[in-house]
Amino acid sequence: MKVIISVHGRFHAFELAAGLHDRGTLHTLLTTYPRFAIRHTTGVYLPTKSAWWIEARRRLARASFDPGSLSSAFGKFAAKNLPDSADILVGWSSATLEAIKPARENGMKIIIERGSTHIAHQTEILSKAYANHGQTFSETSSYIIEREEAEYREADAIAVPSSYAKDTFTSRHIAEQKLIVNPYGVDLLKFSPTNKIPNQRTPRILFVGQVSIRKGVPDLIMAFSKIYNKAELLLVGPIEPIMQKLLAKMPMERVQVKGAVPSSSLPNIYREADIFCLPSLEEGLPLVLLQAMASGLPIVATAETGAQDIIIDGKHGRIVSANNHEELCEALETMISDADKRHHMGQAARARIKNGWSWNDYIDRSMTAYQNLVS
Repeated sequence: MKVIISVHGRFHAFELAAGLHDRGTLHTLLTTYPRFAIRHTTGVYLPTKSAWWIEARRRLARASFDPGSLSSAFGKFAAKNLPDSADILVGWSSATLEAIKPARENGMKIIIERGSTHIAHQTEILSKAYANHGQTFSETSSYIIEREEAEYREADAIAVPSSYAKDTFTSRHIAEQKLIVNPYGVDLLKFSPTNKIPNQRTPRILFVGQVSIRKGVPDLIMAFSKIYNKAELLLVGPIEPIMQKLLAKMPMERVQVKGAVPSSSLPNIYREADIFCLPSLEEGLPLVLLQAMASGLPIVATAETGAQDIIIDGKHGRIVSANNHEELCEALETMISDADKRHHMGQAARARIKNGWSWNDYIDRSMTAYQNLVS
């Protein structure tokens, strides 16, 4: 069995490609990243065809670059660079449409990787959330939605990372048997806990991700404002432009906005925290959730993060409702007030993630799904 990975960006595709390469299953990685960047990231030489100029254009243009044009340009690149000897094309959603027909003509099965919920569900949830803050959600165009829905229809399978994400597809009349639920993995050596002993210092609540409406940051800040005298809150990640305006109007006592950091800094940032909080409004299964658990942190997260597939409420942390300041505040305050409890929860979270959520486990599940599809 030979697999082509086709991705416009990075996502978790490089971990998948490297794992398949180790097992002798990767045929080619089609990507917008240059070869040297892939080598630097994975530590191995992967058989690669790169449309590096698309990535260069995107980064140079930044905010003015149209995601739809990126998707279609990469889809055309993938269609022209497909080998005729592979068994499966695994392509990232919105950037695979043009490659589906030639792949099928070459006898391949097609899997669409969708890292979040159904594109229409995502757009609906975020449009309402932005409107609640007096803003307009315009990130996802009707063109992208049409592309993705066409990919969903034409693919043999759709891979999603959580049951929550799967349910948003089945609720829109996509057959359950067409969906592959495969949670992501984490580097258990890179992300590991310290041997810290619970003490009486001010607890640190950590958020990692885009500081944005989608990630529930306004809800987190409002919940924290009721308990700011008992803890500190650290927000790590790039700041959504709209959030810059919102943050200026929000209660920011004992809230530190660190901004984007190199990925190499994250392991120590996790180790210096006491509680990890991710109150997202919509997700697939964020890698930061797995990284925090691997780092021995108790979790407070919404069900919309996909956390229910991994976290047992009350054992590894707390699962709360999205858009609920009071429930989020109560969960955080409970952890803040009991150092021993959150320490034991953090230990249980680490033990949980060691049992089935390494990148090797993810690749093993992927291999099984691919073999089932071709057979």
